[in-house]
Amino acid sequence: MPAILSIQSWVAYGHVGNASAMFPLQRLGAEVWGIHTVQFSNHTGYGAWRGQVFGAELIRDCVHGIEERGVLPRCDAVLSGYMGSAEIGEAIRDAARRVKAANPAALWCCDPVIGDVGRGVFVRPGIPEFLRDRALPEADILTPNQFELEWLTGRTVTTLAEAKAAVAALQARGPRCVLVTSLRLADTPESEIGMLAGEGGGFWRLSTPMLPLSVNGAGDAIAALFLFHRLASGSARTALEAAASSVFGLLRRTAEAGSREILTVAAQEEFVAPGRRFAALAC
Repeated sequence: MPAILSIQSWVAYGHVGNASAMFPLQRLGAEVWGIHTVQFSNHTGYGAWRGQVFGAELIRDCVHGIEERGVLPRCDAVLSGYMGSAEIGEAIRDAARRVKAANPAALWCCDPVIGDVGRGVFVRPGIPEFLRDRALPEADILTPNQFELEWLTGRTVTTLAEAKAAVAALQARGPRCVLVTSLRLADTPESEIGMLAGEGGGFWRLSTPMLPLSVNGAGDAIAALFLFHRLASGSARTALEAAASSVFGLLRRTAEAGSREILTVAAQEEFVAPGRRFAALAC
């Protein structure tokens, strides 16, 4: 099973960032080395929270300590999400470089958290530019939502052809594998939400039913699950199908419970045996 260095935010209550990504990976059998970029009481969607953003030197120090244990050659991937500051982003980029120096086969899966449709950019100044100019060229896997895809490419995406062209534009700048989440195109039914994966010149698409809920952390789980299944299978299509099926099951259980937080622990069987499986079609 893979060993994954996951560098993301952490909340004491609820499930976003590492608190959303680590448990699904561990439930699937991965060894996860978690480094937290922030320590908050809860996610910021509540409008009030306590805690602090950690400094970049803390991230570097933790990575250096892991390196001193001599285990970086066993690290199969780096997973990154919300960064807190551009300086932390640089520390994450350095971590990915250290891991790849120790294990040239290792991958960096970067979830470029910038913003979302309806909210716009919600991260601190400098982070979007860091992701576009510094992280993008070195990432192997990128998992933007539709808003982030448009921001990173400077393109408007309303059709499948435009989405594929935007993904290809990202791939031309670095990541060979791209997963686009929360994708709503002109032909997407109102009752569905789409995802698109591209790698090696191929594209695969699927849609899942839109569920009546608004929660945080699902994107963090999708990125983690996609990375895991891409490592296990070597196939972007297989990873898309597995990640989408598991996250739909997680969100369905959450919606049925009327919970404001995704039920990462209660719905854990969805990670290993999704109740409903979705097939991706070549497009």
